[in-house]
Formats: sequence, structure tokens, C-alpha cells
Amino acid sequence: MADPRIIDITLDEHTILWRSADIEQERRIAIFDLIEGNYFKPARDYPDGYAGPFRVALSVEEGRLVIAINRDDGSLLETFILGLGRFRRPIKDYFAICDSYYQAIRQATAQQIETVDMARRAIHNEAAELLMERLDGKIEIDFDTARRLFTLICVLHIKGA
Repeated sequence: MADPRIIDITLDEHTILWRSADIEQERRIAIFDLIEGNYFKPARDYPDGYAGPFRVALSVEEGRLVIAINRDDGSLLETFILGLGRFRRPIKDYFAICDSYYQAIRQATAQQIETVDMARRAIHNEAAELLMERLDGKIEIDFDTARRLFTLICVLHIKGA
């Protein structure tokens, strides 16, 4: 029976050199929310008819996103490699607006926080749409899954303090 969802997701911890408490919280929330509700369906039909659930491992190698898709028992089904060139700008913009957001939370008015948060959401939404577009024909995901995956892709791009 088909169960097109992610039941576990891991990030290559060797890729991540440093992350602040704020970023660590974003990572935890993204993973929790992703596991609680997602839609993830590889386009390929596997010979034995396996259709989920999936364990996914994300890493970045040589500027490309590596998505390892595994069965629920952990055995590898396939690996997708996705060029991240088109994500450089959204990732950079997302980090910049997140920094502004974290600063605003600590010292700005409610209206200023709301303004920054709206900009943060807009960048996040655009990046999620781009991710869905880039995965089209490879992996079918819903919008909320794309948003959470984009957050995790950003975490993988943290290079240091």
C-alpha cells in the first residue's frame, strides 16, 4: 500500500560547520513539522512496488544537494543530485532576513517584527516554489514539505560564525 511520506530525515552533520541557537531551533522545528505532516513521492516506480514511507538523508557535495531516498528499513532506493546554483540567491537572502528577524525579535516593535516576518515568509515561499519546480518529474512534494526542506537545505549551507 502506498504511503508517500517521509518518516525520518537526517542531515549530513559533517556538512554543517556551525549553527547558532536560533538556527538549531529552526532545524528542530522544520524536522518536527516535516515528520508530522508531509507529502513526498518519488516519480519512479520501484520494481517491487515500494511506495513509501521513506527515510531521507540530505547532504551537500561539491555545491549540489544530494537526496538519498531509503525504504523504511533503511535500504537505499535511489539518490538524486540537484544543482544548487539557482538556490544561492534565495539561501543568501533567507539568511540575511532571518538575521534581521532574530534581531527584531530582541529589540523591535511588534509592527517591525511583523514586517520582517512577512519578508522572511515571502523569500521562504519563493524558494519553496523553486524547489518544487526543480524536483518536478523527479519527486512530487507539497508546498509545506518544500518549505521545510528549503529550511533544511539552508542549514546545510552554514559555513561558520
